[in-house]
Amino acid sequence: MPVRDCAVLSRSDRIKDLCLWLPVLPGLVLAGSPPAPPPPGHTARRGHCAGAPSGRAEAVTASRRHFRQGAVGDGGGSDGGGGAQGGEGCLNTDEGAAMDNKDSEAEIHPLKTEDVKAQENHENSVERRIISKQPSQLSQLSRWRTAAFFISLFLCLIIVFAFSFIIPCPERPVSERTWFRNYDNAAAYQFLAIEDVDEDKVQDVIFAFKASNSSSSFNRSCLDEGLPSPCAFIAAVSGTNGRALWEHPAAEEVEWLQCGIQQLGGSEAPGCLVVGKPVSLTAVDLRTGGIQWRQPSDFGANYTVLSPVSVIPDVDSDGVQDLIIFIATGDKIKSFIHSGKSGKQIGSAGSLDVAGKARYIRLNLDPSSYFLFYTENSLSAYSLKDLYTAATGMEINLPGLEQDPQWEKNIDRSTHRLPLLSFRDIRYLSKIPGRSRENILVVNSEMATLINAQNLQTLWTLNVSRVVSEPLLSYYKPDVLAIVLESEIRPNRKKVMIVESGSGAVQWDLKLNSRAESPGPATLYTADHRSTFLIWGDYQVPGNETRSRAPLQKLYLFHPSYTNVLLELRNSTDQIIAFNAALFERSRHACYVLLRGPQPSEELGLVSLMKRKLKEDVSESRVIWLNQVAVDSEQYVRDRLYRMRFHSRA
Repeated sequence: MPVRDCAVLSRSDRIKDLCLWLPVLPGLVLAGSPPAPPPPGHTARRGHCAGAPSGRAEAVTASRRHFRQGAVGDGGGSDGGGGAQGGEGCLNTDEGAAMDNKDSEAEIHPLKTEDVKAQENHENSVERRIISKQPSQLSQLSRWRTAAFFISLFLCLIIVFAFSFIIPCPERPVSERTWFRNYDNAAAYQFLAIEDVDEDKVQDVIFAFKASNSSSSFNRSCLDEGLPSPCAFIAAVSGTNGRALWEHPAAEEVEWLQCGIQQLGGSEAPGCLVVGKPVSLTAVDLRTGGIQWRQPSDFGANYTVLSPVSVIPDVDSDGVQDLIIFIATGDKIKSFIHSGKSGKQIGSAGSLDVAGKARYIRLNLDPSSYFLFYTENSLSAYSLKDLYTAATGMEINLPGLEQDPQWEKNIDRSTHRLPLLSFRDIRYLSKIPGRSRENILVVNSEMATLINAQNLQTLWTLNVSRVVSEPLLSYYKPDVLAIVLESEIRPNRKKVMIVESGSGAVQWDLKLNSRAESPGPATLYTADHRSTFLIWGDYQVPGNETRSRAPLQKLYLFHPSYTNVLLELRNSTDQIIAFNAALFERSRHACYVLLRGPQPSEELGLVSLMKRKLKEDVSESRVIWLNQVAVDSEQYVRDRLYRMRFHSRA
């Protein structure tokens, strides 16, 4: 029988050989005869065919060799020759060795091999099913993702379409750059308030005038409120176009008008308080102009209101803040506490030990409040608790009614004077924000002094004579608080100074010709954390001053980015009763307001209220160089200041 190569032998042939030699296998295995050693000098080749099999695999291999050579009897020699011949015909690679191992295992355990094949086939089918399911799941997940994307896109398009075409956008009022409001046969009071009356997020103007009838828009008369004609009207004018929002007869004469008082009359909206003559207190609703309450008061004859009216904590437990009013009658100062909800007087009038023509400021020393009354020769201090006790004869413990121990040590309990602050000829007393507390600026006829409100020690002094307007807070350097002071140099001549509040150093000054009745300065906060300054006067080139003619009233603009430039905005020859500047919209629309006309003590005439956008005057302004060196062209300066942005402080 010819010997077949193990590499060419098929699986079926091997199984047949195994079946033929099954009777011989038990003997070979039981004999346990070791396999014939390889001939000397023979080198085993790589793979199982070249090596000596062990155990039952060795017996099977020997039987196969013997069968292939056809010498059943001579198994030993045949074994050696067959081993040599078979070894030469076997594969010499690792793949061949692995194949022989599998073939040997299949020949020894044929049934087990079939089970393994069945198991492998089952596993392969399971794997194919899993693999076939994975693309299905991925495709299903991809479809869900695509659907979610298109649904989101569709919803976004619906929202954009709704807000663009269906839901109306809130109409933003278009503010006119300049508007006028004129009243014939009238006189103007020196009050000008800026508040948002109609809640359109644009500031409106509230003022008072004296006339027999209101404007034609409302056709109201003094007789409608039982007042003699002419009487005082309170009016609110829209900041967008100058349209009259409301006009209402308030009193026979107006002594004081103050707006923006919260919770007045128990209303959620702020209100205006009118102190009128004959003696009466009137609360006016800021939104509608209606009268919330009117109460008579026993202020006495020939009284003067010490402004402003102060709002104090709720002392009558009606849930609304109350009011304290100081009245000067002759050389005496009286205090009155009124309910903010009903206007009724709480307790009786308190008398203060202050002699002379007095004014006051309220100093907040958390959690205490002190009222500083100053005359030309004295300075007195009263705590809010002392004033409440004097009016009601009772003591009460409420937030804001505490007393500061350090201040109580410095106040003379018998006279309420402050011995540490002995100043003569006091002109103004102002509150200046400090690091922890408000400080006190004392301005007399010779100097300005900043006092530490905690220990009443002097922080700095500045030589300044005859200050003619109330000190004004501003910012010359970014976020560095400064004070604007106007002092009289000689008749019809003044000096404007910007002083740093922390050190008292003069940062900028300017000399102007000025009328006695010229309005005070105003400031607007800009986006570069500084201020724009609006100053009234008449600038003349140094060395070319003329004293013969009366000074004109010109409005100038100054910004610290150009320390040597003034912009002349406008020239007014009319009598200016009140002047103010404000941002009519949040962080934009910077405007100034002028109230011109005769005063109530004069003959009635034309009263004119004007709002003017600041940029309109900047674009048409005249550039004045304070020195002979021109850094930029005049048009460049106008354009830069025209593009200046403003910012509303909280």
